[in-house]
Amino acid sequence: MLAVVLAGCGNLPRGAGIQRELLAHKNEVVKADGSLGQAGKDTSELPSQFAVEPVTRDNLAKYARWPAVGEKSRAWLPRVDQPNTRILVAGDIVNIVIWNSEENSLLTAPGQRTMNMAPMQISASGKVFLPYIGQIKLSDMSPEHAREAIQNAYLAVAPSVQVQLSVAEGRNSTASLLSGVGRPGPYPLPDQDFTLLDLLALGGGISANIANPQIRLQRGDRTYGISAGRLMDDTSLNTTLKGGDRIFVEEDARTFLSLGAAGSEAPHRFTKDSLSALEAMSLIGGVADARANPQGILILRNYPATAVRRDGSGPRHVRTIFTIDLTSADGLFSAGQFAIRSGDVIYVTESPLIGTRNVFGLIGSIFGLSNQLEAQIN
Repeated sequence: MLAVVLAGCGNLPRGAGIQRELLAHKNEVVKADGSLGQAGKDTSELPSQFAVEPVTRDNLAKYARWPAVGEKSRAWLPRVDQPNTRILVAGDIVNIVIWNSEENSLLTAPGQRTMNMAPMQISASGKVFLPYIGQIKLSDMSPEHAREAIQNAYLAVAPSVQVQLSVAEGRNSTASLLSGVGRPGPYPLPDQDFTLLDLLALGGGISANIANPQIRLQRGDRTYGISAGRLMDDTSLNTTLKGGDRIFVEEDARTFLSLGAAGSEAPHRFTKDSLSALEAMSLIGGVADARANPQGILILRNYPATAVRRDGSGPRHVRTIFTIDLTSADGLFSAGQFAIRSGDVIYVTESPLIGTRNVFGLIGSIFGLSNQLEAQIN
């Protein structure tokens, strides 16, 4: 019976692979003539199936120069200081009231001292039409300068005229908060120096239930992006808004996957802009103490074929496995400096001793059962 158990120990079910099994073909390379063989002294040989790269202090700088796969890079608009004045633009609505103390004025009826003009929208050319004056350009002026321009134009018609002007912002003078904030909606820009953080504050701030919030700004036909954390840390990135800007806040879409003898087998979202392998291990709940091999933490990553290099300046294979040893000080420190990328798979291998433990446990159970049967017979 013992012989049968030992013979079948290799077929006992396991929850994860053993490191030597998963990396069995790590020394197989493609020779210069295209044939397959075992790795030799020629450092230009490329792995045939996958490349194995240990995460150590000596290699960290090299890996950091490799392409940041899984990351969609977005440009951002820095802050540009502007005068904190309001400037009229096409689409704004102007309300004009004319005060006139003269009798028999062209502008007012007998006995009246004021004339309220109907609200007028500044045209695409930046002008409005005024009775007895004609077209007058108001765009690119402050409201006070526009009031003075209208009053000066009417002085030729009524020397004692005074003008009162108020403005309602049109579409080209508003920015819209679309989602991810307490109070989404369109907001007028009170002046030229109104910033993104000002607008987010007006909108009730970023929703608290969004993990690692990412801010997207659509201006014209382009979309810019930045994380909320980075925006808060650097005031030079608090971009000045323009009319027509659209802003929405979304959750960080990047994920990595944990498998094998890990604390959890599931996809995980990034909780911050940059996530180290050690921080990722914490997010997945570490390793399964009873099964895992802490010397066999594997990070599986795919690189584009254009990134493959023979001289070490890039990955040696599109399929690359980074290995981490959490039982050494260098492995722990290096894991804390090795960046996880979106799409990575963290695979925790099983300890090779698990099979032996299972066998001995099975043997103990068999002998225990035999003793029970013998006791019953006697």
